[in-house]
Amino acid sequence: MLIEIVDREKDREKARLEKLAEREKEKEIEAIKEQYLGSKKPKKRVIKPSEKFRFSFDWENTEDTSRDMNALYQSPHEARLLFGRGFLAGIDRREQKKLAVQHEKETRLELRKKDGLPVKETPEEVALQDIRNAAADLYDAFDMRVDRHWSEKKLEEMTERDWRIFREDFNISYKGSRIPKPMRSWTESQLSAELLRAVEKAGYKSPSPIQMAAIPLGLQQRDVIGVAETGSGKTAAFVLPMLSYITRLPPISEENEAEGPYAVVMAPTRELAQQIEDETVKFAHYLGIKVVSIVGGQSIEEQGFRIRQGCEVVIATPGRLLDCLERRYAVLNQCNYVVLDEADRMIDMGFEPQVVGVLDAMPSSNLKPENEDEELDAKKIYRTTYMFSATMPPAVERLARKYLRNPVVVTIGTAGKATDLISQHVIMLKESEKMPRLEKILHELGDKTAIVFCNTKKSADVRAKELDKLGFKVTTLHGGKSQEQREISLEGFRNKRFNVLVATDVAGRGIDIPDVAHVINYEMPSSIDMYTHRIGRTGRAGKTGIATTFLTLHDTDVFYDLKQMLIQSNSPIPPELARHEASKFKPGTIPDRPPRRNDTVFAH
Repeated sequence: MLIEIVDREKDREKARLEKLAEREKEKEIEAIKEQYLGSKKPKKRVIKPSEKFRFSFDWENTEDTSRDMNALYQSPHEARLLFGRGFLAGIDRREQKKLAVQHEKETRLELRKKDGLPVKETPEEVALQDIRNAAADLYDAFDMRVDRHWSEKKLEEMTERDWRIFREDFNISYKGSRIPKPMRSWTESQLSAELLRAVEKAGYKSPSPIQMAAIPLGLQQRDVIGVAETGSGKTAAFVLPMLSYITRLPPISEENEAEGPYAVVMAPTRELAQQIEDETVKFAHYLGIKVVSIVGGQSIEEQGFRIRQGCEVVIATPGRLLDCLERRYAVLNQCNYVVLDEADRMIDMGFEPQVVGVLDAMPSSNLKPENEDEELDAKKIYRTTYMFSATMPPAVERLARKYLRNPVVVTIGTAGKATDLISQHVIMLKESEKMPRLEKILHELGDKTAIVFCNTKKSADVRAKELDKLGFKVTTLHGGKSQEQREISLEGFRNKRFNVLVATDVAGRGIDIPDVAHVINYEMPSSIDMYTHRIGRTGRAGKTGIATTFLTLHDTDVFYDLKQMLIQSNSPIPPELARHEASKFKPGTIPDRPPRRNDTVFAH
């Protein structure tokens, strides 16, 4: 019995010790967990306030004691906005004006009393106050929201803001000083009555942007650089100021005809020179002004004879004009007005020495004072120089810096950009696919006219023969043709005896052929400037046109510039061009990229 009791006690003690050991083990595990996992913070008990102790944010006005404590609150001051030009919103304007006038009178009365002046105002003060009140009434009657557009205003009503909107509307920008306002219409141009009649008879209804900007400058005899998109009416922009200048000079007679013309216009190609001659004669024959053209392909002796017979204007290519001067067939002893049309093309064609030679043969000086406020030397004769171009490359800028004094640069649109009236399409294809595609485009043309551009004379002749076999009415124009053949081709194309003209870049600059519906670059030119001038043969005089360009993998040198031009004009870019590596970087630049394993590494 005793042994059983002892055994039970031992079992209880053993169970107690096991429980104790188990608790110790659990504590140890908890301590390890806390060390590595972090302890769990006990959630705080949130005690919700009872309705009885909830704070009330509402209070009564009677509880505000600030007015009693602070003297500033005893006389509150109201805003008097009418001392400026403002009005309080939502309150009748007239009532506000009455209150403002009343307050002004009371203030003036108090100030007079304080200064010891008589309370009654003098008649002069009353009259001055009446003037002020009338001005305030006038301002109150004017509603700034109801302002007319510049086209509804007379010239004297135009503000600076109106002129800024006008320039933005026509995309006209200037660089220079003391620039006259552009003309809005022919009646505002300050041209003589005879010239305005000539303009009307020539069928010019409203001036183009370049004419609006350049003619007022020309009438002031300022040196001008005109940068405008092709087909924008540049010819009339320099012809009209030139004729206006000539009408102020003595007429050419037997006494002075041997001294040469009054003005010279230089153009890069024969066709452009003859086109300028046609445009000038439109206006000049109404004024009795004689115009002579001097171009290659004709007898130089005959041309020299025509100049010596007397003329006011000579329109020439630089090479032939310099030949005439060197052989003494012509002189420029009284020529003080010169126009360089398509100046960038003349430089590209290597005519810079000839242009410089002609300018140096003139008696007048271009060295006007740097400061325009300075008076010109009355004993000197200064030359007026006009330079027109669709692009402005560095070589032309060099020429301008040397021969123009303080010129005004007039830019219409973006330099080097084709007009928005031209829809540009670029097709990527193989050389063998070009002719079938060209045939398809020309068949879709119907009775409309198209110019097909090639890069060489040989290629142009080959294309023309192929198209002739296919039954198209085709003619060619390139430098290998005689002057007579070139004139026959152009005249036939203008009269629509031929509806397809296959040409080289001779026809890419300045040639004005009306209603050319489609320009096709059978071969892509080597420069983007030439591309701009080619496609500018369509979309002229406000009409729309289409330009299609056949592109191959041999034209990678112009991929980048062509892609940028298509982006600028929002034209579709063929996927092959967009993806091509050459279209992503400008030629001559090295793209940033990490070195590759096969790259040669040069040690310094």
